[in-house]
Amino acid sequence: MNYIKFLTAGFFIGLVFLFCLAFTSKKATTNPLITANLKHTTDTLQYPSEAHLKNVQQLTFGGDNAEAYFSFDNKWIIFQRTQPKDGLMCDQIFIGKVPKQGEAFTYKMVSTGKGRTTCGAFLKDGKHIIYASTHLGADTCPPVPDRKQYGNKYIWPLYDSYDIFMADLDGKIVKQLTHSKGYDAEATISPDGKKMLYTSDKDGDIDLYMMDLQTGEEKRITNTPGYDGGSWFSPDGKKIIWRASRPKTDAEVKEYKDLLAENLVAPTNMEVFVANVDGSNVKQVTKFGQANWAPYYMPDSKRIIFASNHEYKRGFPFNLYTINEDGTDLKKISHDNGFDAFPMFSPDGKKLIFCSNRNNGGTRDTNVFIADWAE
Repeated sequence: MNYIKFLTAGFFIGLVFLFCLAFTSKKATTNPLITANLKHTTDTLQYPSEAHLKNVQQLTFGGDNAEAYFSFDNKWIIFQRTQPKDGLMCDQIFIGKVPKQGEAFTYKMVSTGKGRTTCGAFLKDGKHIIYASTHLGADTCPPVPDRKQYGNKYIWPLYDSYDIFMADLDGKIVKQLTHSKGYDAEATISPDGKKMLYTSDKDGDIDLYMMDLQTGEEKRITNTPGYDGGSWFSPDGKKIIWRASRPKTDAEVKEYKDLLAENLVAPTNMEVFVANVDGSNVKQVTKFGQANWAPYYMPDSKRIIFASNHEYKRGFPFNLYTINEDGTDLKKISHDNGFDAFPMFSPDGKKLIFCSNRNNGGTRDTNVFIADWAE
């Protein structure tokens, strides 16, 4: 599930957790290959203090583009995109080859163009992808919750029509992986390609589950009340990392359960957690308050990169930070004044991909950026 439309909508972006797709236009469906506009605005592509980012390149131009992740062979990118100008009224899944420095990023839609999608990932074979979609529930976008009914809080919908599907690189669905009546989404793949880690509310709470992709057998990984999501495996395959809310007071627990009963969650207070790959030895990494999320293990499987707004009581900007597993050595990596999030290292550890509101000409657009990583 993507944090963009919900958070930035409240600020000046319109963060992406609203996902809204109705129908793709004739142009979008008959011409699947799109070339990004190379005309840059005069905004800042990179800030002088972003010393770890080299050769920053903007890949998308316009719309809401988020959750961009590498394939296992470092050659492809999968991401989700909303762009009303192209008939994309809410998120659909796209893939494209990683361009050489200075070349245009071209991409094509690989989801159905129906319903709302989120959280794409490549399989280890390089021939298939997975993503969550509501298209079996309806061809149109599911309704967005009215925040005014909830005190204008940031509310995410947990659409019970979300299921996870496997498709080939031409968009043909070859398998439905989840079938429960409930929210099944936010899936990622283990480094050996055998396991899928995902989020579901099928057992009454919002928890992590791990599925064997060959047998379909699965195990519930988390059991603590609260939202558990946005999970990833460490590069060495020994650990997992995720974001979680942990309501503590009676009032917090009641609010969480009341919203969950309406298939909603308010993710304004989240922290980063890690555990062994079997769910044992759970440790809370951050204790900053506010929203600490989109965590990803760095190539050494020891340090962590994540997005956070903890420095700002007003709730933004969101920037990228690195931290050790034990919560020490916090370092600020990015410095945009709006939104930097969804960081992921390429499997070879050489590049970082992330999404940001930088360089958007003063619009609410969120775009995909790639950079060489410098220690």
